[in-house]
Amino acid sequence: MIHNTKYRLIIGWLYQELMSTYGDRGNIIALQKRCEWRGINAEVLHLDSGFKIQELKKCDLLFMGGAQDMQQKIVSDDLHPPAGGEKVKVLRKMIEDGIPGLYICGAYQFLGKYYKEADETTIPGLNILDLYTENPGENHKRLIGNIVIECHPERSEGSLDSSASPQNDKETTLVGFENHGGRTYLGKNIKPLGKVLTGFGNNGIDKTEGAIYKNSFGSYLHGPILPKNPHFADHLIKLALEKKYNETIELNPLDDSLEHQAHDFVVRRNTK
Repeated sequence: MIHNTKYRLIIGWLYQELMSTYGDRGNIIALQKRCEWRGINAEVLHLDSGFKIQELKKCDLLFMGGAQDMQQKIVSDDLHPPAGGEKVKVLRKMIEDGIPGLYICGAYQFLGKYYKEADETTIPGLNILDLYTENPGENHKRLIGNIVIECHPERSEGSLDSSASPQNDKETTLVGFENHGGRTYLGKNIKPLGKVLTGFGNNGIDKTEGAIYKNSFGSYLHGPILPKNPHFADHLIKLALEKKYNETIELNPLDDSLEHQAHDFVVRRNTK
């Protein structure tokens, strides 16, 4: 178990001013606090428009939240050539190299091939993840409400249950709140984060939610997701430490009784 200041993580918060809707900043707070309570030094780098590539390369763990279409367009302009072509190359390499990351809603969509708006305008994605998103328009309802998912049962690299021996459903379920008009469809080269038990998920049809690629996780779960699911926060911290220090890490357990009560309440209320 670790509880000392030997370990240090740099958390890169991508576009906090533009991509942070529905309380997504709470994910950064959760990561910082859960590190702090264990004596792990966690520094947050704010990577806003015009950030330097050298700053991105320093990061051990990445986070990017959700936003509206207009904000996504601004971010797209900052990352695509001529302004940011090198940034995309570095981000892609970091993801391919297994640097852990959590990408929520708009950020999740943005890592895919494209986002097609209701008026057929297409916003190019970063083409890092094998997925695409389309908004069917006003004649189709937004996908809104509480959501419960069961984590993907396949024990692939990065999977939330890849190294765990779950003793209860707190370790295999995620809860959150979704609110999105876009429908995301996964390609053959990517696996879902989980199976929808209650809610809509990626597209309201195939019962998938989110995506896992290596140590990167995409999801529509706001809420924010990490305070409601402390096991997921710890999974990201563990992955980041093991990647950085190249050793097996066992995190010191914390008193998560209140968090588990909240988690269980959402599960019970929404899966009857």
